[in-house]
Amino acid sequence: MKTILTSKAWRWAVAILGIMLLGFLAYVFLPGRGKIPNLPAPDYWPTEGWRTTTAEQQGLDSTKLAEEIQAIHDKHIAIDSVMIIRNGYVVLDAYFSPYAGSFPHDLGSVTKSVTTTLIAIAADQGKLQLDQPVVSFFPDRTIANLDARKKSLTVLDLVSMRNGMESKCLHGDEPTLDAMRSQPDWIQAALDRKMTSQPGTQFCYDSPGMHLLSAILQQATGMSELDFARQYLFEPLGIQDVAWETDPQGYYHGWGDLHMKPQDAAKLGLLWLQQGKWESRQIVSAAWVSDSVMAQSRMVGNEYGYGYGWWVSLIEFYALGRGGQFIHVIPSMNAVVVVTAGGPDLDLAFLIKTFLGAPAQLPANPAGQAKLTAALSAAAQGSSAPPSIEQPDIAGVVSGKTYTCDTNPVGVTNFRLEFNDPKAGVFSMVRYGQETSSPVGLDGKYLLDSQGTAQTGYWEDSQTFILEVFDIGQLTRRFHFDADRLEVTVPEINLTIKCQVQNP
Repeated sequence: MKTILTSKAWRWAVAILGIMLLGFLAYVFLPGRGKIPNLPAPDYWPTEGWRTTTAEQQGLDSTKLAEEIQAIHDKHIAIDSVMIIRNGYVVLDAYFSPYAGSFPHDLGSVTKSVTTTLIAIAADQGKLQLDQPVVSFFPDRTIANLDARKKSLTVLDLVSMRNGMESKCLHGDEPTLDAMRSQPDWIQAALDRKMTSQPGTQFCYDSPGMHLLSAILQQATGMSELDFARQYLFEPLGIQDVAWETDPQGYYHGWGDLHMKPQDAAKLGLLWLQQGKWESRQIVSAAWVSDSVMAQSRMVGNEYGYGYGWWVSLIEFYALGRGGQFIHVIPSMNAVVVVTAGGPDLDLAFLIKTFLGAPAQLPANPAGQAKLTAALSAAAQGSSAPPSIEQPDIAGVVSGKTYTCDTNPVGVTNFRLEFNDPKAGVFSMVRYGQETSSPVGLDGKYLLDSQGTAQTGYWEDSQTFILEVFDIGQLTRRFHFDADRLEVTVPEINLTIKCQVQNP
């Protein structure tokens, strides 16, 4: 695990509540229900990039959009970006400092919608069957608790979140994930769980089950999930800049942590609006698209459900991730909304207000457009940059040295910082016996590693280096050097770690 976050379950609960509110407002105010309508093909395909129009050209009010963007900025709501597309054209592409859309954002469990899509593509190719038993993909493994129910578990049971395996389900998904991640082999841990119900009968939101799909896809196709995605989904849509985390055995996280730019995430929404077709190519079958956004399971009374990797309400569907990541698709408005965010204090109702009663087109509104441009600029600039001094002499002294740490609750045993390049440093640490190294921007820019970690850093004073880690929620590591000692504090989780230089 690359980033320490707090109150994960709370973030999930707030995200779900926000989406429920959106669904309620949509149900009350927006026209059109049922399956995805046969929408006309877009005027162009955004394979090489999206085209932009004014909000009014697509029936939206730029003045209202400006007020909403300004409110997010002024209230410090933990939203990183908002993108609104109607009729295939971008009418809003907003970024809130420090995120500028220049690197892929962690999409959390939006990844599940991608994983299930890849399973569908592999099934279309005949590489696997949806009714194929899960255990058949792991002939070389000895699987615990292998009873008749587990033997009957199919790929489609995993896809639809009805796998019947021991799990704490939606509100206990993080502890369920942590139990899997505490084991040396995550796939084995996910497979070994006891069965608690007959597969295919009960909905239970279960991330380890989605991780099994990553291994199943690799076993069936001979390609890793990322390689398969690049060839059959990302490249046809013009998606190139992605990062994805892997488990100790090298399997990509089937449940989460796919990093993608908002503009690329929006292409997935358009693909679904076009019933799986992109340009002249059927990327995923129209039948799968239709079935995936029908409620295969119901929850929250009778109004909300879960399809195949997509959450479903009466007139909309969405891919949802912790901390407020989502791709929200409103077929009746031919609209896609993508949000990336970083915390529990989300107020998502403003998005639906944008569409209430929206006509096909509005008169030009130069004053509103100017107000929107100003609001977007203010959001992108954010607050003033933190104070920073030039690299002090101590940077050369501590660079490359390993600091061994006292026992601490997050399992870190040592840290190392390198300052050999004025524009880019390297941060390394060993946590729970696993070493990770990531680049650090030293010129005000974030640098991204292959696992999706984005970091920038600066010297606060002659002895203190500040490392800013961007993820779902920002995290600050404060390194204070004093002779051969190092004290690392992480204020977001009230953590202090004391370390000593190794072999001074």
